[in-house]
Amino acid sequence: MQAYANDIDAAKALKEKYEAIRAAIGQVIVGQEDVVNKLLISILCNGHSLLVGVPGLAKTLLVKTVADVLDLSFKRIQFTPDLMPSDITGAEILDEQRTFRFIKGPVFANIILADEINRTPPKTQAALLEAMQERSLTAGGVLYKLPAPFFVLATQNPIEQEGTYPLPEAQLDRFMFQITLDYPSFAEEVKIVRNTTGATNVNLSKVLDGETILAFQDLVRRVPVPDNVLEYAVGLVHKTRPGGGNAATVTNQYVAYGAGPRASQYLVLGAKCHALLNGKYSPDIEDVQAMALSVLRHRVIRNYKAEAEGVGQETLIRQLL
Repeated sequence: MQAYANDIDAAKALKEKYEAIRAAIGQVIVGQEDVVNKLLISILCNGHSLLVGVPGLAKTLLVKTVADVLDLSFKRIQFTPDLMPSDITGAEILDEQRTFRFIKGPVFANIILADEINRTPPKTQAALLEAMQERSLTAGGVLYKLPAPFFVLATQNPIEQEGTYPLPEAQLDRFMFQITLDYPSFAEEVKIVRNTTGATNVNLSKVLDGETILAFQDLVRRVPVPDNVLEYAVGLVHKTRPGGGNAATVTNQYVAYGAGPRASQYLVLGAKCHALLNGKYSPDIEDVQAMALSVLRHRVIRNYKAEAEGVGQETLIRQLL
């Protein structure tokens, strides 16, 4: 990790590294600039992300590419209905010396790709809860620390309801962002097909290592936030809670449950990082607004009236903004 004279120099270095990472990822992933941006912000804020999109939009390839560029250990877990918690965390076995030994599961890596996380029952989904929140897990009464940095990047297909298990709100709340992937444009799809049907192989250069990422995460935490920006973020979250004194009219009409305090924390953290990546040394209200959809869309639970009238989370959040 290179030492910087002050936080200003470190912030400039972060912006340069971010641009280099974007350029490297762009060699493999065509388009999806906002998705890549949110994914990198969640990593720099030490948060987890849930990627939602129809099959075939390169969600898995994107996560694998990010791991390659960041020079971090990477494990992919394919979630299926018969997946057991021990398949994620690891299990104790009886070795040849007749003593129990813990064999670590795939969760012991820097980046975990939880592929199609909603295809496994809640019991197995819950195996990730402690790991995501505490960055550790307990097996056989022993606490095992997970490697740092540690990120869970999960994918979910929204259209295949057959054989899926909705993620519990407690687990959804542990994801900093829910990032939605959309179809590429015509020009982007032409480029994707050209790139993926030829014989060219891309050799990705390593831009960041784990130690540097941890240092940049500390830098993001040290970014000062003006009181009015902090109050705006908290006020925005309060507007999502029906029945409260600060609830918006649209909230009381269409929302069953609003976002909790973790949403306020992630709005401010994300705004800090967004400001740094855009050459600013302190976030403003626009930085908070840039994070709002990704932070709130999986935390605002609609009521029956909203579902009946086809009012989506994004529509509600845009009205609150």
